[in-house]
Amino acid sequence: MEYNRVKKENEQLKQIIGVLSLEVEKTKKRTAVKELNLEKVAGISRSLVASVLGLSRAGLYRQDNKILDRDEILREKILQVLSANPSYGHRRIALALGVGKRSVRRVMKKFGVKPYKRLARWRKRRDERRPPEKFANLIKNSWPIRPGLVYVSDFTYSKYKDKYRYLATLMDLFTWEIIGWDIAAKHTTEPVGNALIDAAINTGHSPQIIHSDQGAEYASRGYLKLAGSLGIQISMSKKSSPWENGYQESFFNNFKTDLGLEFDRFNSVGELIEAIHQTINYYNQERFTAL
Repeated sequence: MEYNRVKKENEQLKQIIGVLSLEVEKTKKRTAVKELNLEKVAGISRSLVASVLGLSRAGLYRQDNKILDRDEILREKILQVLSANPSYGHRRIALALGVGKRSVRRVMKKFGVKPYKRLARWRKRRDERRPPEKFANLIKNSWPIRPGLVYVSDFTYSKYKDKYRYLATLMDLFTWEIIGWDIAAKHTTEPVGNALIDAAINTGHSPQIIHSDQGAEYASRGYLKLAGSLGIQISMSKKSSPWENGYQESFFNNFKTDLGLEFDRFNSVGELIEAIHQTINYYNQERFTAL
């Protein structure tokens, strides 16, 4: 009987050593225990594990509680960051908290914390049926050396009380800052022109190049004439290639998440426009962008 008991304990010890060996090479014993779910190691008592690692049984439980408390504290911090920054993923959350992204990702997975749902990108179906424009992509495989040289532009919408509001923005490609924008009640070419005028007023100058997709708004006579009068070269993405204007695509993807998905919560159009202004200001002043 004594022989069988010793043999069983030896087998258990081998099993523990096999599970912990890789971790022990890199970390201290306590850190190795932290990453191990002992309940999944069949047939191994906590008393035996504590004995092997030179810990008391009570100490092993205290260690587990410390890990749990630490993860719960990090979870609360993650939720606070997401509350203020709804579109953040685990990388930006880690930057905001000054902790490792792996720790953030692990705790989010552990507690089922997920970033807020993002809206599907608006497909401009009427533009998909139009023939390609003559304008080439002038910024492909290049990057501006200073602010004010290259702007990228895009156009989207928000539904409010069964009606749509259309938003056009201009981003400085060097700083990733929104330097001009306009919102309108109708889907016309006016918002993209007004956004360009807004950018000129805000910065006091015009860029060398404005890049956009091949939307009808950017191919209209009025817009092209305005850009030409300011000495701006027109650059366009290849047809059906949204990744060639990925800077603005990414902005709108995060913008609507930060603004909130329930636009009908606003009591008036004025409140919606004010929220848009605040969200753009938040993006320019506070949000981590270049990732």
